[in-house]
Amino acid sequence: MHKRVMDPAGAEVSPEDLIIAVEEMVRHVRRSATAGGLSTAASSALARLGREGPHRLTELARAEGVSQPNMTQLVTRLERAGLVRRTADHRDGRGVLVEATDAGLEVFRRRRAERAEALRQLVDTLDESEQRAVRAALPALARAIRDRQDITRTVDVTGEKAT
Repeated sequence: MHKRVMDPAGAEVSPEDLIIAVEEMVRHVRRSATAGGLSTAASSALARLGREGPHRLTELARAEGVSQPNMTQLVTRLERAGLVRRTADHRDGRGVLVEATDAGLEVFRRRRAERAEALRQLVDTLDESEQRAVRAALPALARAIRDRQDITRTVDVTGEKAT
């Protein structure tokens, strides 16, 4: 049995209704970002590099949920566009890091600003109580995601939670 939540007007909303709403919102916000003319995969990889800094290619592929050959092709395209560069990993002379260039960071910032504006415009169409609900719910969900990621990172190789 699924838990039900209430919307601000007091109507029940199922988890399926919530995921449909989230998917529609994400699609709308993603479509609003046009700077750089990037694909969703390229935008996601560039955003990760912009937020988290340089990654080894294998780490970037794993984090983005794609194969290493696919990430290699994507990084090559981003590199040709001047948005990323490969540099030596100073911790391991054999390793190579992928990092966003200044131009890549600018595209990342412009795309984030475009998405933020699209979300702002959506929220502005809501009534005041709905706006408050969205402004409370979205950060709470982001916090829950970070908490889950932190828990996942503390699980050791045996599957036991670290203490």
